[in-house]
Amino acid sequence: MSELENSGYKGRALRLLRDADCQVGDIIRITSRGKTYEGILIPRGELGDATNIIIKMKSGYNIGIGASEGVNVEKVGVGTKPTFASSPLPKQNSALPHVIIMSTGGTIASRVDYRTGAVRSAISASDLYGVVPELSEIARVDTEIVFSIYSENLTPKNWKELAQKVAEHINQGVDGIVIAHGTDTMGYTSAALSFALQNLPVPVILVGAQRSSDRPSSDAATNLIGAVKAAGEAPFAEVGLAMHETVSDSAIVVHRGVKVRKCHTSRRDTFKSINGFPIAKVLNQKITMQNSDYKRRDTSKQLVLKPDFCEKVALVKFYPGMDPAVIDFYVNQGFKGVLLEGSGLGHVSMFCFEAIKNAIAKGVVIALASQCIWGRVNMNVYDTGRDLLSLGVVPLDDMFPETGLVKLMWALGQTSDPEEAKQLLKTNITGEFVSRTLPQEKTVYGAQ
Repeated sequence: MSELENSGYKGRALRLLRDADCQVGDIIRITSRGKTYEGILIPRGELGDATNIIIKMKSGYNIGIGASEGVNVEKVGVGTKPTFASSPLPKQNSALPHVIIMSTGGTIASRVDYRTGAVRSAISASDLYGVVPELSEIARVDTEIVFSIYSENLTPKNWKELAQKVAEHINQGVDGIVIAHGTDTMGYTSAALSFALQNLPVPVILVGAQRSSDRPSSDAATNLIGAVKAAGEAPFAEVGLAMHETVSDSAIVVHRGVKVRKCHTSRRDTFKSINGFPIAKVLNQKITMQNSDYKRRDTSKQLVLKPDFCEKVALVKFYPGMDPAVIDFYVNQGFKGVLLEGSGLGHVSMFCFEAIKNAIAKGVVIALASQCIWGRVNMNVYDTGRDLLSLGVVPLDDMFPETGLVKLMWALGQTSDPEEAKQLLKTNITGEFVSRTLPQEKTVYGAQ
């Protein structure tokens, strides 16, 4: 099969390109229905229309022109194949804070794959530094690739390894850590590191992007600059998550790692603080604290590493008509904990009570968080909640389910004793819950 055929073109489109002696990367001119288009020939996305010829215009956008009768293809010039070349690293300023950028993969470390039309992990942490030269004015940056994995493929084993890598750098005296991560499960990882890395002397900031680094609309550079600024200079020492505050390229906010959730599939400001407020804002290279209740940066503090997580923990979302056998299944599979995502103030159907009772009798820890986004569980208000408390279900206050799940995994990673695990769940480790949830003005998408 020829190189051109390998690029995905077939039928009449392939014949037109072959007759014009075109290869991927060449500059071509296509005339169709009296209009002329010129650009770089790129591979056809395997899910795209098979009759189209795809070119990248000077504007940076890709268009497809149908290879119908009367279409003329002309080779204008020999080009190069689409590639990503790292920019040279800028010089380091020894007077600036020392920050490590650790790459795990995800959109911030991805580029468009012109064969499939999708994005794939391709850019290392070093590449990120090379293409964002502004970082040289903010910090002395060293880089490390820990994983090159889409975040949906990360597991608690990866959380443990990542926490251990972070601890190594912190113990070597760096001023801050930035972790480039896919946004889909970044909230889970930020919660996991919040529990695993205790008594932090410096900030650990996770950062992602909703659009890949080589797209004109990418938010990767802005997010990365804000994250590195916070890691190197912010006065707090916690695990945070830095992303756009709004859809515009203005401010980056840093959310507390156990209080942040991805709330939109594609918007730049997808992450919101839930039942709490961001720790800090980075605007025009200036850090402004948004919350007075934070742990202070102090390089004399000794990091406490507790990176173990139990993977035999399940998240079960309650819904009307749910079969209690779902709970029985996890118990029979040897799971050590179940996080129930209950309705309202913390309820599940009475038909689940017997399965819950049996699970607890067998040493399974059952905890409950509300499936509502804002607010807290209060299982003393209605009979259902009080009955669940009497069975031994542990309420998780104002933790939302993702953080509750991670904490249950972490608690059972620290001890095999169910009662000790329950005590850890009730202990405020790193600001994951507060004794009183204050009113929170919610940001409504589209009403900024």
